Amino acid sequence: MKKYLRVMRIDHWIKQFFIVPGCICAYLLAGEDATIGAALLHFVVGFLGTSLIASANYVINEWLDAAFDRFHPTKKNRSVVTEDVDGRVIWALWGALSLAGFCLGWLLSLSFLVTQIWLWVMGILYNVKPFRTKDIAILDVLSESVNNAIRLLMGWFLISPRTLPPCSILLGYWMAGAFLMAIKRYAEYRMIGDPELAGKYRRSFRFYTEKSLLISAFFYAMCSVLFIGIFLTKYRIELILFMPLLIGLFCYYFWISFKQDSAVQKPEKLYGEKGLMAYLLLLAVVFTLLMLIDIPALNIFVTNALTTF
Repeated sequence: MKKYLRVMRIDHWIKQFFIVPGCICAYLLAGEDATIGAALLHFVVGFLGTSLIASANYVINEWLDAAFDRFHPTKKNRSVVTEDVDGRVIWALWGALSLAGFCLGWLLSLSFLVTQIWLWVMGILYNVKPFRTKDIAILDVLSESVNNAIRLLMGWFLISPRTLPPCSILLGYWMAGAFLMAIKRYAEYRMIGDPELAGKYRRSFRFYTEKSLLISAFFYAMCSVLFIGIFLTKYRIELILFMPLLIGLFCYYFWISFKQDSAVQKPEKLYGEKGLMAYLLLLAVVFTLLMLIDIPALNIFVTNALTTF
């Protein structure tokens, strides 16, 4: 059964920590009263349920991509490509993972279950014909990165299942995910090094170039900073001082993408980038301090009064 366990990509479950910012935003803004023990239990159940749905999406991804993955330098070694994998087992595994994930979501709240179904549907739209959005340039990035916004909603609903987060943070989180995905596409396209071979592996690559992927990533980064900046300064003006560091994070991630066989191709391996982890820790510390410290002088950025001499 090892080949079927590999298809589930359990090592990718770390990506579900993208629900954490949603939990933090809900705790800070929605003001729901919940004990720490209950919140932790909800998080564990939600994390596991989301991971099972993600694994269901990974299963059909590998199965339906087998014919294309053989053109990729590393993905050609996946179990579905190199081993005798039974399609009946694959679809049974997909169904079992989906059902188990939905059952855990149902235990939490209807709103959380709905977001799980949305994540599951996006997996179908992304991988299954006649939709298969992964083959369409631009749409491949946007349809995959919207899962970031869905995970933010999941985190929010774990804490506050009866309210909705501000649209600015949802859009900012979506665009941040689009930036990550475009950079991943760029690093992958650059690593393959052959436009014709890249097009055989992923059809959307037939319409991309290194230049167009970098420009699109820059666009998504700017959109993300715009929406996140609106959100942060609207709810706490002190967080305007956080924005230069956030912009620096996008720049740092850009820099990582230029490395040989860059880790941005496999985001689940980014924990090995010690510099990036240190920078994220710095961001967390600065964010916490700015949430605790009031700086009245910064109100000048939000006042409508004209300054006179």
